[in-house]
Amino acid sequence: MPPITIANLVNGALVPPPRGEDLEVHNPATGEVHARVPDSGPAVVAAAVEAARTAFPGWAATPAITRSGLLLRLADLIDANHDKLARAESDDTGKPLSFARRVDVPRASANLRYYATAALHQTSEFIDSDGGGIPGASPSVNYTLRRPRGVAGLISPWNFPLYLLTWKIAPALASGCTAVAKPSEVTPLTAFMLSELALEAGFPPGVLNIVHGAGPCAGAALVEHPDVTTLSFTGSTAVGTWIAQTGAGTLKRVSLELGGKNPYVVLQDADFEAALATAVRAAFSNQGQICLCGSRMIVHRSLFDRFVGELAARAAALKLGDPLDETTQQGALTSAAHLQKVRGYVAMARDLGATIHTGGDSPGPAELPERVRRGAFFRPTVMTGLESACRVEQEEIFGPVVSVTPFDTYEEAIRLANATPYGLAASLWTRDVTTAHRAAAELHAGVVWVNCWMNRDLRTSFGGTKRSGLGREGGFDGLRFFTEPKNVCVGVG
Repeated sequence: MPPITIANLVNGALVPPPRGEDLEVHNPATGEVHARVPDSGPAVVAAAVEAARTAFPGWAATPAITRSGLLLRLADLIDANHDKLARAESDDTGKPLSFARRVDVPRASANLRYYATAALHQTSEFIDSDGGGIPGASPSVNYTLRRPRGVAGLISPWNFPLYLLTWKIAPALASGCTAVAKPSEVTPLTAFMLSELALEAGFPPGVLNIVHGAGPCAGAALVEHPDVTTLSFTGSTAVGTWIAQTGAGTLKRVSLELGGKNPYVVLQDADFEAALATAVRAAFSNQGQICLCGSRMIVHRSLFDRFVGELAARAAALKLGDPLDETTQQGALTSAAHLQKVRGYVAMARDLGATIHTGGDSPGPAELPERVRRGAFFRPTVMTGLESACRVEQEEIFGPVVSVTPFDTYEEAIRLANATPYGLAASLWTRDVTTAHRAAAELHAGVVWVNCWMNRDLRTSFGGTKRSGLGREGGFDGLRFFTEPKNVCVGVG
């Protein structure tokens, strides 16, 4: 079938790209072009921002219950189109269709439902002041008003295209902001489908705009636009650093959810089987293309050999193949370019003397079903023998590649866990509750999981430290980010 032509959503209308102003989108599992996406430039971004700026006063004045109803309607439409969205997500990203059905689409509608209702239950700070003994200060009551900030720019990544796009759209619109979203040009299909569903849901023109295009052109124009007051970005640390520097010029409020090189620490008293089974998920879910993956496993020396052997065996047993096959556990990486990046890091590890226990290469064409023999596949890889200071241990690979390192003492484990410039998430395995609380306080991470991994409650805040980002998403933090607090002081004496 011919490639799908994707359109921008600007001011309540779907606008296809002019002829010749588009980019090819490849299905990474087959290598075929399956869509064409607008290669939008500054003019299209400016039109979308102007539409959002014009719509903002009316949307901000819309009762919260009305905004909530529209978001819930959009969530209903996502659920009604569950199978179509899951298939599109699988075709765009290369992930198993079963995974997209189980994770990506349900989480997208859950994001919308959470923020649609959370916006109805915000409370305000209140202070009953007696003046505090300050000369001239009289008794007063103080309360905080929160008002939407204006036009929000939302830039989402390619690993969870629909899930993470709704993670940004939902709190922005629920808070009363209007939005211009820029999804990844690598995986744009479900963002386009969301545009169609938003029109069907009945959002007023200009409230939600979705503009497609390459990061250096469309993304940069959105970041630099003076009428965009608020920016939420999920992606690489390098791009996030540029956004922080650029946004500072106009004092934009910026939230950056960036990379991770997350430790997975298994202490001597851990439940070995639970830690091992979860390690397989933490290393290889979504082909390792999750910023929260436990890519550095730090295991007590008494458990090390057994852990490495069994982890390698389970990784080798994961079924890699056609994403449309319900039994497939590992799909393709999301692009051929990303496959080359992952291969480069494994080659670097070999040059540094690493031992590859399983994986380390792509399967041969004869090992794959005919439909996907040109796909961007890479075997789940387990390696040991790397020094913690080397590039492979310090830089985010973002693929199905995990290293395992032994330790002897608790102090050494914490030192190794914290020995990278990242600080997004950490997982710790121990039966000792005192040790668990101690380690949670000492680990440099915005999220610490104890005896679990990837347990995400939408009510909790989310974000990283160090080079893993700035600010927090999730829970009421997600709503507060898009609002401006105003203290009101009323004298009562």
